[in-house]
Amino acid sequence: MQPLTPTERTALRRVPERGSFERERLEEILDEALVCHVGLAGEHGPVVIPMSYARAGDRLYLHGSSASRLLRSLRDGVEACVTVTLLDGLVLARSAFHHSVNYRSAVVFGTARELTDAAEKLAALRAIVEHVVPGRWSDTRGPSAKELARTLVLALPLDEASVKLRTGPPVDDEEDRELDHWAGVIPLRLEAAEPVRDPELRDGIPCPAYATRYGRPGA
Repeated sequence: MQPLTPTERTALRRVPERGSFERERLEEILDEALVCHVGLAGEHGPVVIPMSYARAGDRLYLHGSSASRLLRSLRDGVEACVTVTLLDGLVLARSAFHHSVNYRSAVVFGTARELTDAAEKLAALRAIVEHVVPGRWSDTRGPSAKELARTLVLALPLDEASVKLRTGPPVDDEEDRELDHWAGVIPLRLEAAEPVRDPELRDGIPCPAYATRYGRPGA
């Protein structure tokens, strides 16, 4: 798996030792997270909107209403900036200054391509649903022709991207390490609660295993 090549936009200038250009690490973050923030890069920004997405091989799928100004701008060639963040812990230092968070994040730049082929568009929407809840697509009514027409789907290449992360305990100044203040990390993770039945659901429809056993990869 070839590593990512740093560019002027993805080169890490502040705390570069936290950075990574390993494609495997990038894909792990994209596959575990559920929400990305999509913005317009360059002079057209800042406009940022959260949305669900999916990674398929070396590209990201983004989707939304065909009336979305942001997505239409991306379709027309305005460069995108997509960010994803996983929050892994709260880092409590002895000093207020050195409080931090443990995290894994990814930033992707590029020019998106609209999916106009019906089969490719449908495959992308399936990938998005399956990214959020694996096994769900086959347990739903698929999109109608009208619904497909109202949905804009874009593919963004993963050619220009970088990863940044923080792990481990707090880093206090030497003179603060003898202070009588608790220091450490409060780990955080996304955990699913018991599924809540739709009150209008017909009797006799059992809760599927993909809902009762839900969890994110790597979590």
